[in-house]
Amino acid sequence: MRVAFASDHAGWALRARIIGEVQSAGHVPVDCGGTEAVPGDDYPDVAAAVARAVVDGRAERGIVACGSGVGACVAANKVTGIRACLCHDSFSARQGVEDDDLNVLCLGARVVGEELAGDVLRAFLAARFSGADRHRRRLEKVRALERRHGSASEP
Repeated sequence: MRVAFASDHAGWALRARIIGEVQSAGHVPVDCGGTEAVPGDDYPDVAAAVARAVVDGRAERGIVACGSGVGACVAANKVTGIRACLCHDSFSARQGVEDDDLNVLCLGARVVGEELAGDVLRAFLAARFSGADRHRRRLEKVRALERRHGSASEP
């Protein structure tokens, strides 16, 4: 699986761990930005880059790290087709994929340490959407919300 990732300056501390976990799980990292810590860069830019990589098919999933993870999650979810979630525990990361078809994981580098981030990343990368009828039904309702109420298609 190809996994897009990016971080702003505040998420920089998790960058090496993200790359390592993606590669250790046998996946291919797709670098979407934040190749150096640039003070004052903006999380919407890196979140949009990851989201576009996922919706354009250059990656099957994405990971964004910023300071809290909150801003990256808000920004990524503005792109139609993205189901981003802030997860700071492995249960939510796994369950988010299995039940909700989560396709972008957001992490807060100022909230979680590297070891916990590693646990969350491994759970996210190993999980697969269950495809259960109830989960498909709910996912279709989410897509209907996007169609009805709009979601930015341009980052």
